[in-house]
Amino acid sequence: MRAMVVQEFGGTPEPAEMPVPAAGPGRIQIHLEAAGVNPYDRKLVDGLLRGRMPFDFPMIPGTDGAGIVTAVGEGVTDFAVGDRVVGKAVAAPLGHGTFAEYIAIPADSTVAKLPDTVGSIQAAALPTAGLAAQDLLDAAALVPSQVVLINGASGGVGSFLVQLAAAAEVQVIVTARPDDADRMIRLGADEVIDYTRGPVAEQVRAGRPDGVDVLFDLISAPPAFAALIPLVRPGGTAYSTTFATDEAALHDHGLKGGNLTSTGAAPELRRLLRRVAEGDLVVPIDATRPLTDAAQALTATGARGKTVLVI
Repeated sequence: MRAMVVQEFGGTPEPAEMPVPAAGPGRIQIHLEAAGVNPYDRKLVDGLLRGRMPFDFPMIPGTDGAGIVTAVGEGVTDFAVGDRVVGKAVAAPLGHGTFAEYIAIPADSTVAKLPDTVGSIQAAALPTAGLAAQDLLDAAALVPSQVVLINGASGGVGSFLVQLAAAAEVQVIVTARPDDADRMIRLGADEVIDYTRGPVAEQVRAGRPDGVDVLFDLISAPPAFAALIPLVRPGGTAYSTTFATDEAALHDHGLKGGNLTSTGAAPELRRLLRRVAEGDLVVPIDATRPLTDAAQALTATGARGKTVLVI
């Protein structure tokens, strides 16, 4: 099968012919039509989990993918050949990802059937970013009329989170470039802070002297995250997806939250797919590229939403 592979940690994806993976007991084989690209994919290539999980080389990157089930292994009852599905390829050993024509993943992993109205390109952009946004929303337990600040709203996670927060009937403040402000408003933001104009904390404080109830920070290093903490009212909540939080210090300030690692699985993925099918959630696709553009897609910056590789 055609695939994009790296030969070592830190390598550049290059085309290669690889064996087609078999379904095997408890697994399903999927002929992929599209693969979502995530910052996490580049981190795995660079060795994020080196020494913590086994890897196979040549490594096929890619976490998210959508396509058609072409084989089912012994014991699989929830899926059948011909099912349209989307899922995450994160089973050990890593290195058998979605930047390829086929994957074989456990049937009980984060994989779900697609509603008829959801296409493969839409679906492939959903799992990692959409589940992270859903997990943040669930963890914060938002209450209508709260004021929520989303720092770094332009990417995949942020674009989903803006919509989910707006649907929760809270006031949504986001940070984004000025040329992305209109899109943020269309997704549900009430106010857009232009982070190029000066410190975000000062701009938010000028418009909201009483602060915010919830902070979702998707981009900051620890010093920048710490600068935003004084904006959060006592008893409020602050979450970082970049592990920028000193959780003990956060709790000492009387705030809930901390560093969040997404744990969303198949039930949450099905919930997101229903929202997409019903038109309540827009999948924010910034670009579609051929599979052979994987290297460029992994290193691209400034995306407004998700990049999807078409296989």
